[in-house]
Amino acid sequence: MLEPVKDMFRRHSLKKNASTEPTGFVPLEKIHSAVAFIDVEDTSFNECKNQLMLFFREHGIKGDIFFFDFRKLTEGERLITSITTTILKKDLNWFGKPSSEKMNLMLDGEPDLFISLLPYADFPLEFMAKCSRAHFKIGREQLPGDTFDLVIKDPGDRKLSEAEVCKELIKFMDKIR
Repeated sequence: MLEPVKDMFRRHSLKKNASTEPTGFVPLEKIHSAVAFIDVEDTSFNECKNQLMLFFREHGIKGDIFFFDFRKLTEGERLITSITTTILKKDLNWFGKPSSEKMNLMLDGEPDLFISLLPYADFPLEFMAKCSRAHFKIGREQLPGDTFDLVIKDPGDRKLSEAEVCKELIKFMDKIR
């Protein structure tokens, strides 16, 4: 019973907040700012974060990295990423929409490039991707409405880590001139 109501609120929220900016492939030299999303549950997230930071620095891109961390922390367990740039379960409303605070942090940088290295495309990511005014959007799983301009899929025989996907993405980005 709750799922149809959730879906209705999600559709309404997306319709109201989605960006109308046209998107498509953008050459690397025209990218000045970027936002990337990484899942901390992937054991290679730190390596991935370092690869992205190096890539941004080498290309003069002002890059912000956000982390999705929906784990239930046990008593005594601490966050391993900055609370400011980490989207937690408590940062989502009852139907999965990220808080205004987290959305504003992502949107304030007016990124040219949106990168999701998350191996899934659930509603919080869908909302952030569709609301972003980035001109070039990259993800690992296509969202309804063809939100991502480039989708990097796992090969059929195995699941890639975020660091492996990041490495391939960087190789590809270096070729877009």
